[in-house]
Amino acid sequence: MGNIFGKIFSITTFGESHGAAIGVTINGCPAGVSINEAFIQSELGRRKPGQSRITTQRKEEDQVEILSGVFEGKSTGTPIAMVIRNKDQKSKDYSHIAEKFRPSHADYTYHEKYGIRDYRGGGRSSARETAARVAAGAIAKLMLKEFGITFHAFVSQVGDLKLNKHYTELDLSQTETNDVRCPDAEVAQQMFDYIDQVRKDQDTVGGVVTGVIQGVPAGLGEPVFDRLHAVLGQAMLSINAVKGFEYGSGFDGVKERGSQHNDAFYSEDREVKTRTNKSGGIQGGISNGQDIYFNVAFKPVATIMQDQESVDIHGNKATVSGKGRHDPCVVPRAVPIVEAMAAVVIADYLLIARTNRV
Repeated sequence: MGNIFGKIFSITTFGESHGAAIGVTINGCPAGVSINEAFIQSELGRRKPGQSRITTQRKEEDQVEILSGVFEGKSTGTPIAMVIRNKDQKSKDYSHIAEKFRPSHADYTYHEKYGIRDYRGGGRSSARETAARVAAGAIAKLMLKEFGITFHAFVSQVGDLKLNKHYTELDLSQTETNDVRCPDAEVAQQMFDYIDQVRKDQDTVGGVVTGVIQGVPAGLGEPVFDRLHAVLGQAMLSINAVKGFEYGSGFDGVKERGSQHNDAFYSEDREVKTRTNKSGGIQGGISNGQDIYFNVAFKPVATIMQDQESVDIHGNKATVSGKGRHDPCVVPRAVPIVEAMAAVVIADYLLIARTNRV
């Protein structure tokens, strides 16, 4: 339960942070998609640890192995299985909390649900699992590339430092030019310095990742319970440390009147467009052909290098001390994860749309 996402293009992830490996099986990828292994590896490289001093120093190359579903560079239409071996896990870094619950982690809730305490880096609840999602998202991107659909995510806020520009005012090609993955160089440097100071303070900070999907045709989505934005929100909220999701005008939209907020339609070369895009490319749960854009809020990383009050598995009072290698801010490495989950959603709905028409 809970390890499968998607209806036609579906992914099943497996593995734990400190187990032998993590991996993913993709069902529903059509035959004939060009599978570029170098691209999959490059996507994993964007997420992997140890990229800079403001990320965890765990050294994992995240080398992907494709086990099935690909022949001579093309998808075969059968399940695609991929595995990523864990190389640099240090379980001893967690032995001191083998019987203690870390504040704001999944230690207590997993123990209550399963009755087993896998203290090695959080086990299945670890963000290490998201590497498998990025590998799956790379396959989805390769499939959607043939339809002209692209994905861009970037860091738009760290703590109180906010990029006060709409994505249409930014050169999104600059996102990967700095360690924070913010397309504005000046703001990116401010964010980097702030995260670095938080790291030196042995603390953590949260932030926001903005996602933009371009080239999505009108008509993707299902009525009522499977609205496109609802499933997109589910995908984002399933990512570790995510606390909020909004699309289009989001919460700021409540400040406007309908006369200000409505997106007027017009026709250009027989193509229906909107003069504004407060709807975020989705109306009635179905894509309208405009850019889909959204924000994903991430909390501060729960592991801090400070003593915290807690209890152990026996209910006794305990003190938890941070130890090991952890991100002071997760958002720079979360950018490719947000893109990956968005790609899986769009790939799934594109295939669903095909089944809805004669």
